[in-house]
Amino acid sequence: MNSAPQPTPGSYSSRLFLLVALAMTAFAANSLLCRLALRGTGIDAASFTGVRIASGAITLLLIVWWQQRNAPRPPAGSWRSALALFAYAAGFSYAYLQLSAAVGALLLFGAVQLTMIGYGIWSGERLRIAQILGLLLAIAGLIGLLLPGLTAPPPFSAALMIVAGAAWGVYSLRGRGTTSAIEATAGNFLRAVPLALALVIIAPIPLAADWPGITSAIASGALASGVGYAIWYTALPGLTATHAATVQLSVPVLTALGGVLFLGETITPRLTLGSLAILGGIALVIGTRRKG
Repeated sequence: MNSAPQPTPGSYSSRLFLLVALAMTAFAANSLLCRLALRGTGIDAASFTGVRIASGAITLLLIVWWQQRNAPRPPAGSWRSALALFAYAAGFSYAYLQLSAAVGALLLFGAVQLTMIGYGIWSGERLRIAQILGLLLAIAGLIGLLLPGLTAPPPFSAALMIVAGAAWGVYSLRGRGTTSAIEATAGNFLRAVPLALALVIIAPIPLAADWPGITSAIASGALASGVGYAIWYTALPGLTATHAATVQLSVPVLTALGGVLFLGETITPRLTLGSLAILGGIALVIGTRRKG
């Protein structure tokens, strides 16, 4: 999403490290806030999605307005990207009705990366032997995580999160080459608001919300999404393509740690092995591709 010259690894600064750490923490916080709200407050998944998207749109538009205060422009983005964004957000919320924060983040991240890798293969990208092995390892880890068993995630919720991850992968692919990622993201969030409103109207379950749930949804939209994306896009020009992709491997790990600390979740052997296989396999694909 950035056409600026790529830096050398030695050029990274403490400021860049802080920006990246804050962005990854914000992305992990999205899973924690959603799971916390749907498990421990009175808000439903449709309302959480609507409040999250609306508060994210307001925050991003304010950031763009501040950047463009001397030369305002119409909102960027597109309806197709907004639809992919909405599909991600809705699937994400409904999946977290039953998934733990850690499992949800791992499924989401794995689906995002596998979608983007799959698109590269479909577009004619040829994989090296190490990449093929990494892809097979990641797929095996995903299958192993989903196989029936006492600690397997609920199938329907897992499928929803995989769909959400695929939608986010499509959204990311559509955003490649965008000259102003923050402006495009703000425009896409704005377009996703009526889609989220429609979801609230047609939701098949009774709507419910309380202030703790609404507060969590606002924090997810305004801080973890809006501010988090703004920080990430600020840091992105300072990262090489390899590091920008690889650093996101930390998000499921941070989410798992947050789930243990703040939600009382446990790390199962199945989740540990699945994480090692999925994240290790994806790292192998990304690292080998960029080195080539």
